[in-house]
Amino acid sequence: MQLDLYKTLWGHEGTVEQGALLAVDAGFTGIEAPAPADEADREQMAAVFADHGLSYIAEICTTGSYVPDRHATPDEHLASLETKIKRSLMLNPRFCNVMGGCDAWPLDVQVDFFRRAQDMAERYGVLCSFETHRSRSFFNPWITRDVLRALPDLLITCDFSHWVVVCERQMDSEWETILEVAEKAHHVHSRVGYDQGPQVPHPAAPEYAEALASHERSWQAIWASQVRRGYTASSMTPEFGPDGYLHTQPFTGMPVADLWQMNRWVGLRERDQFGLWQAAQQERVAG
Repeated sequence: MQLDLYKTLWGHEGTVEQGALLAVDAGFTGIEAPAPADEADREQMAAVFADHGLSYIAEICTTGSYVPDRHATPDEHLASLETKIKRSLMLNPRFCNVMGGCDAWPLDVQVDFFRRAQDMAERYGVLCSFETHRSRSFFNPWITRDVLRALPDLLITCDFSHWVVVCERQMDSEWETILEVAEKAHHVHSRVGYDQGPQVPHPAAPEYAEALASHERSWQAIWASQVRRGYTASSMTPEFGPDGYLHTQPFTGMPVADLWQMNRWVGLRERDQFGLWQAAQQERVAG
């Protein structure tokens, strides 16, 4: 199995072309971003990806933005999903990463929503991987686990930084649940959270070494599961971002670190960690 890295355009302030050049320079496989609403912009994006040999993961938020419209119905979320799936098709996505649903829905509504969302994805011939995200249906480990038990074919994108801040602790305390949901993990967002926030100031900072190590244990559990499930490639998007995630200096608002530098650092580190992990697995089998 190989590890494919994707550059997020969340927080990228340049053009798509400039983002593509950064991804190529770092040795990343592709770009993860929403498909533009405008058809001409989609055509331009598709041309950039083709010119640079980059693959694409479509980012989809159902209703609202990263935080959903609190009063949107499941049917409205499904209509939003359908619109954005259709919008992404001309970009030939590897799959759609979906921030779907609402945290306030009861379990039976959640299960029905994801069953219908999964049916929709199948009708359009795309794979949808549903992200663990605050304010969304999969905002904590246990609701995610329960929906996955009800819908065993559903696949998820694991961004455990959200669960860390929701639960106010690293996920080592919930290891059995991590191992269970890892069996349905399709994609990883490698942001590092800590007990009071979804994004450490910098993942290389020694004071956050244990937070990084905890997340890496979870990512390795996903890799192990994907190997067992026959994956030939695992995908990961380093997703440190702006919008209140990025720490800033008081009064001046100056960021304490550069987003792309952090995401590139995490991506290249995890590429190395993946190689070390694979070597250890092979040594264990040989021994």
